[in-house]
Amino acid sequence: MLELTRRAPGRVFNMAVPLVDRHVKEGRGSRPALRTDASTISYADLQALINRAGNALRTAGVAPEQRVAILLPDGPEFVAMFIGAMKMGAVPVPINTAARQAELRFMLDDSRARALVVHAGLMDAVAGSVPTVLVVGGEDASFAAALQSASPVLDAFPTGVDEPCYWLYSSGTTGSPKGVVHLHGDMLACVTPYAEQVVRIEPEDSTFSVARLFFSYGLVNSLFLPLLAGASSVLTQERPDVAHTLEVVRRFRPSLFFSVPTSYAQLCAAMAEMSSERPFASVRLAISAGEPLPAPLYARWRALTGVEVLDGLGSTEAGYIFCSNLPGQVRPGSSGVLIGEHAARIVDEAGQDARDGESGELWVRAASTALFYWNQRERSKQTFCGEWLRTGDRYVRDRDGYFWYQGRNDDVFKVSGQWVSPLEIETCLLSHPDVLECAVVGASDAAGLMKPRAFVIRRPGASVEAVELQALVKAHLQPHKYPRWVEFVDQLPKTASGKVQRFRLRALEAAPPGGASSSERR
Repeated sequence: MLELTRRAPGRVFNMAVPLVDRHVKEGRGSRPALRTDASTISYADLQALINRAGNALRTAGVAPEQRVAILLPDGPEFVAMFIGAMKMGAVPVPINTAARQAELRFMLDDSRARALVVHAGLMDAVAGSVPTVLVVGGEDASFAAALQSASPVLDAFPTGVDEPCYWLYSSGTTGSPKGVVHLHGDMLACVTPYAEQVVRIEPEDSTFSVARLFFSYGLVNSLFLPLLAGASSVLTQERPDVAHTLEVVRRFRPSLFFSVPTSYAQLCAAMAEMSSERPFASVRLAISAGEPLPAPLYARWRALTGVEVLDGLGSTEAGYIFCSNLPGQVRPGSSGVLIGEHAARIVDEAGQDARDGESGELWVRAASTALFYWNQRERSKQTFCGEWLRTGDRYVRDRDGYFWYQGRNDDVFKVSGQWVSPLEIETCLLSHPDVLECAVVGASDAAGLMKPRAFVIRRPGASVEAVELQALVKAHLQPHKYPRWVEFVDQLPKTASGKVQRFRLRALEAAPPGGASSSERR
């Protein structure tokens, strides 16, 4: 493992330097940095591409501190523009390529982006939104022309360690997107502990992430983590559904695989139909984040692949994963233990620190915590409390320091005067072999009392009914926790990052229809 640092070496610091320039300077320029269907790009070639991108922005009139919106699929163009903007002192702002037109325009207007780098296929949704536009692909191809005429030499702008480095718009589970502002010194503080303590990444490692680069999770998986460590990243423009994910893993044979629980469930369903093939034979560790990985899904994946999944907890506001299971020390169903210098509090309803075993809101102290939400003072004040970040997640910490997710603050509910965690019921339902995915919310019965309501996706060809699932929960959990209604659905509403939007499930109907215990929804 290369020697990494958790702190910037001084007040003047540009994050682009340790990502690429360091490796070229120390003689690793010929090593692979990016691997794609089209080619393998070395660190030296990537440095030249980054420098051309930064110089192209300067030529287009972009000045330090101005925002550069990036609306691109994963690929070398994204990486070059993200690091190139950072290196010349501007602030890259990746934007979700699956966002609706109204959301795209909101983010472009809210960020006041001076330039936009956009794929030709997405131009119609953002035409006329930004002063300077560079187009990747298509007949225009202005991005390629700008790079070709730009110099491959660029000195890093002397940004301060506490100056804005990049923004990300947090998807969240409700409300409008929030512009999360991170600083140049942030990523060393959160990526280095993860690199050293969790995945122990080496230059010979290769990462592949199902989460895309415009997500905080994907941005670290495919850019900050591998490049900081001198490793390589597999990038694919196509959104990785099950078939494409398996194709990429077979072809590129990554050693570190990053995904989310929904994807792991789908991959398990696909692999269960295979004979003896082990497509993940090259993977030494799998990583899950974005939402909790249920223990039954962990067991299913481990049985099919033999590979540990290290479930962890992070957030866009904290920069990356700050709490994780460790190799050889996994406790299925938990989010693991704190890593690095991160600290945490479990805060109860009275604002006091809860004891181990008691539930409360998780507050985190991290050197990588974002500065604030852009243009959202009230939401910033509610979330960033001095040195503490309020996550909005309810957790229990056990006596060994492992954290166990209970739900979002607005997800948990009381039944018969007792708190109920949706995740506990969902984990029980997922232990049934016919259940592919599920989500639980609180719903009012005919008397106006709150009871659990489950939405279930059956596995293909399965015919499990509500009464069987209700009996399963009654047999394994306290009686008041069984779902009074089970509704079978084809899909669950989710954010672009794969988080279940329980507020949409709660809003489907004010109360379940007629008190029925089972129904079908298409």
